[in-house]
Amino acid sequence: MRHKVLAILLAIFFLVGIVGCGGYYMVKDPASGNVYYTTKIKEEKGGAIKFTDKKSETSVTLQNSEVKQIPKKEFKSALEAKEAPESKEAPESKPVKE
Repeated sequence: MRHKVLAILLAIFFLVGIVGCGGYYMVKDPASGNVYYTTKIKEEKGGAIKFTDKKSETSVTLQNSEVKQIPKKEFKSALEAKEAPESKEAPESKPVKE
């Protein structure tokens, strides 16, 4: 019982450290492999986290996640990669002469 309480207190301390500090974060969902970028993380009930993904501007809630604080430069370059065109239009096909 004591170990369980200690583990919970350490987890809360860790999450408060992450949530309390302003900064730039890369959040990875280990289940899907999706990567998100945010500046604020909110702890939900049951250990889940909630945040707004800055790439897609959508609200995300994850029960299981890997959170990593990253430098501003890395954060900005990840967001700029979103703005780059994802695919170029296919060139027009020419009719084949027979």
